[in-house]
Amino acid sequence: MNEDHDQEPEIISPVNPLPPVVVALFLMIICIEAIFSLASRGLIGGAGGIGWRLEALQTYAFLGPIFDWMWNNGQWPTEHLIRFVSYMFVHGSFMHALFVCVMLLALGKMVGEVFTGFATLAVFTVSGIVGALAYAVLLDDQAPLIGGFPGVYGLIGAFTYLLWLRLGQMGAQQVQAFTLIGFLMGIQLIFGLLFGVQNDWLADVFGFVTGFALSFLVSPGGFARLRDKMHRD
Repeated sequence: MNEDHDQEPEIISPVNPLPPVVVALFLMIICIEAIFSLASRGLIGGAGGIGWRLEALQTYAFLGPIFDWMWNNGQWPTEHLIRFVSYMFVHGSFMHALFVCVMLLALGKMVGEVFTGFATLAVFTVSGIVGALAYAVLLDDQAPLIGGFPGVYGLIGAFTYLLWLRLGQMGAQQVQAFTLIGFLMGIQLIFGLLFGVQNDWLADVFGFVTGFALSFLVSPGGFARLRDKMHRD
């Protein structure tokens, strides 16, 4: 009997699994939100659980006035430095967290299939940090900055970089790569006009710019590609 017939055919899944780092980020966000949502309904934590979200906002949200205090006094306590990252895992509502998670899974999958897990995490985290820094330095806003959108917009920046690179290889106009961010900013503008403008959009924009710029360094072959381009210029 032919040995080829004895071998079992290889089964290829039509659905590629999500990158582990994206799954980990998703689980952190959704589990934290699940705790707050259940507690607000009195299902866990008893009477004290109702205030858990507010306590988390006070402890982990990013606040411009706290940054100003650290900068003016030259003191950088860990409990406040952690806010540069922790704010991305605290959301104002279940719907807020849900939208972040949907975009995280979609963009994280596309970026994480090309970038390493470390690079994907770096884009998400550094974009969130730079977004918070821009929010504090460029604005005098007393409102807390919360939610994972600046990190997600960093992933949008990385995805835009991949499109930009692919269009360049195809000889197409690379400006087309920025269609997605233009569309999303347009939606935010419409929502701002309808429901009032919130300044957290600035953190999203800087998150996008950071994700795009950082991709030149952390994408596969990115540093070598950037070095060659600098030598040619």
